[in-house]
Amino acid sequence: MIVDILYPHRCPLCDEVLFPGQKICDECAPEVKLMREPVCKKCGKSITDERREFCIDCGRKKHSYCQGKAVFVYEGKIKNSMYRFKYANKREYAAFYAEEAAFLYKDWVREKQIEAILPVPMYFWKKRRRGYNQAEVFAEHLGRKLNVPVDKKLVKRIRNTVPQKELNDVQRKSNLKNAFQLASDIVEYRQVLLVDDIYTTGSTIDEIAGVLSGAGVKNIYYICISIGSGY
Repeated sequence: MIVDILYPHRCPLCDEVLFPGQKICDECAPEVKLMREPVCKKCGKSITDERREFCIDCGRKKHSYCQGKAVFVYEGKIKNSMYRFKYANKREYAAFYAEEAAFLYKDWVREKQIEAILPVPMYFWKKRRRGYNQAEVFAEHLGRKLNVPVDKKLVKRIRNTVPQKELNDVQRKSNLKNAFQLASDIVEYRQVLLVDDIYTTGSTIDEIAGVLSGAGVKNIYYICISIGSGY
């Protein structure tokens, strides 16, 4: 098709042009590291000891969400892929991320009886400056793959915050305090799935989960595109 010639599909890891029918180039295919066991049974980070149930972070602090899953290990080419997806307008990568997420967790989502997918919101002027919220883009693709509705309006970010990667654990929690608000005081959902691009300590997910719990949501789960190691 003429569109494919003018706007060819590109590898979501290296951004090289793909041959028709490819979803990832031959060179990058062996480097895709999907999340596999053993993983932390709470946050989904990879751990090295199969005898342990939780990673170091989850072993020392309580989370507000029920359980989380990740698609990729945050290392190698996936780190560059995530950067381009987030900052270089490579929104088309979300289709690949969502396909892999559905492959790994479709049954898990069905088992948890998820009623809606909620993307982690971005502060309005930041979204306007960037042009999109990468979590929303991923959520839309994932919703179509899983046949689950996406609610982009329920959770709002009402306060701008410092990037979490620049802060320690204590500062992260304080940074996000009162940063999120719901569009309704009472939420009809009972099981929801939050989605985001990268999970580090879980402070953002915890803060939103706390707000949702306060509005009557019973079970909050999440899927992120990539996550680090939990040791």
